[in-house]
Amino acid sequence: MSILRAAWLSNIGNVRKENEDRILFNDKAQLFGVADGVGGLPGGAEAAQKAVDVVTEAVLAAGPDAELDLRAIATAANESVAILGQRISPGSGIGCTLTMGCIRHARMKLAHVGDSRAFSWRNGEIACLTEDHTVENEARRRRARGEVVYYSEAQRGALTRCIGQMVPPEVDVADLPLLAGDRYVFCTDGVTRLVFEREMRDIVGRSGDPEVIVRSLVELALQRGGPDNATVAAVIIDTL
Repeated sequence: MSILRAAWLSNIGNVRKENEDRILFNDKAQLFGVADGVGGLPGGAEAAQKAVDVVTEAVLAAGPDAELDLRAIATAANESVAILGQRISPGSGIGCTLTMGCIRHARMKLAHVGDSRAFSWRNGEIACLTEDHTVENEARRRRARGEVVYYSEAQRGALTRCIGQMVPPEVDVADLPLLAGDRYVFCTDGVTRLVFEREMRDIVGRSGDPEVIVRSLVELALQRGGPDNATVAAVIIDTL
């Protein structure tokens, strides 16, 4: 297994009355990520917690040497959240985002649904590894195919995919080779809406301590108003 250091931090923010973010963080399984309850729906915290529980249990059950199918695991989490939603909120259901990474055989395996984000940092450069599943981005993709698509400005950030849908959402996946020195960050939108990507690059690259990275990102979000829950997990790959 890769030798790494990791840390996480979650803050309720300055406005919200409940923290509906949940963290995926298991050193034994080398599993990291975030889940964020969908705004506007009840049961966001319950949805995020259920997703985290299902994913963690599945990855631990598979064992450290298994070739993980994160798409199937995310789909199983979706089913469990949808079933829970029918029980606690039969009228509207419940939902959450899910952005996660698991290290296997010197590779970072990613799965993503929603608008939380994963970033990689390597040799001073940062890259966003996920695309927000929002009305605005879906319209952009469809327009690129020649379709005529309209949406209201108020809907631009609304999610088009989340965990908890009765029809399972498409799960974005990636499989990336690791190098010693790589750094990965998983954030909810309470951070990414307030921290510019260039600032993310500088903060992640400035310190070799993952605890400093997560604290710096969350504190910056809070300094800028903290209107939402803010959650970050950071992973530094020391050796492979």
